[in-house]
Amino acid sequence: MIGPVSATSCQNAGETDCPGSPNRVKDTESPESREKYIRPMPVDLPALCRWACGKRGQIEGRPLTTTPSTRYDLARSLEFLMRTIGVIPARLQSTRLPRKLLLATTGKPLLQYAWEAACRASELSEVIIASDSEEITTVARGFGARVEMTGEHPSGTDRIAEVVQRACPEAELIVNVQGDEPDLNPENINKLVRLIAGRPEVEMATLATPIDSLNVLHDPNCVKVVRAADGRALYFSRATIPYMRDGRPEDLLGDRDQSGQPLTPWLLHLGIYAYRRDFLLRLTNMPPSRLEQLEKLEQLRALEAGAAILVQVVTERSVGIDTPADYAQFVAKHRR
Repeated sequence: MIGPVSATSCQNAGETDCPGSPNRVKDTESPESREKYIRPMPVDLPALCRWACGKRGQIEGRPLTTTPSTRYDLARSLEFLMRTIGVIPARLQSTRLPRKLLLATTGKPLLQYAWEAACRASELSEVIIASDSEEITTVARGFGARVEMTGEHPSGTDRIAEVVQRACPEAELIVNVQGDEPDLNPENINKLVRLIAGRPEVEMATLATPIDSLNVLHDPNCVKVVRAADGRALYFSRATIPYMRDGRPEDLLGDRDQSGQPLTPWLLHLGIYAYRRDFLLRLTNMPPSRLEQLEKLEQLRALEAGAAILVQVVTERSVGIDTPADYAQFVAKHRR
């Protein structure tokens, strides 16, 4: 999958507006603009061209009518894409469901489902699996994934930081993808990337979804988040936040607006993050914070350090596989 750009490998190579076309550089463009098109790019060019042309409303086989400025803008979009990667931290052992990432009752390992879902996210240039397990490495390379071996780390974030610092010098936005969420919606990854890309003043971004279940609301394993009006996270907690002093929570959980969207004041945090490179490396060099140690929530370290974490609300929640019962339900779903 990884290799230098070759114009002949592009399906749209005959078109003047595709970055993979030999006709892509115009004499009217400056040397600086020209360089943006012709420099080597370590990506799968056909996939990149399909992504880029799709961004411009391209119908494959039909040329676009563009100007040098729009071609330059497209090149900048491509350059941005190349700097955005997804990393899946993958360790072999887990407490409640041992070796869960390699469970393959459905015919392929659980980890492969998460990797394939992340690979379908058009805003990511590459998806890397980061693991300290030789067994996971062998299996993942067997289904085509790029794997970077790491040392032992206390958290997945630390594992990602090692890979980014050592093996991804050009990555500027990094998405932490959970390997035990096989039904992850790729569009949620895209939304997360666009969110942080559009707000250069923030260091992190994450997702949340409305809570409509009393069991989820009171479950300490389900992390809640409260947002400010501009979308920044105010706090994450295993407790029920915000606390409803008067009335009953169940009276609000079912409320919906005219379009059917939930009006519940409670949000369930989803365990996917996007980081700016420099902040990720700084974060993993900070000592655990007091609130982080109390709640056992790593994102509180970032909040206590004064970082801004944007929270995008999405309607679709991907379910993590944590127990034998979770996996049994996943297997039954994929066998139907």
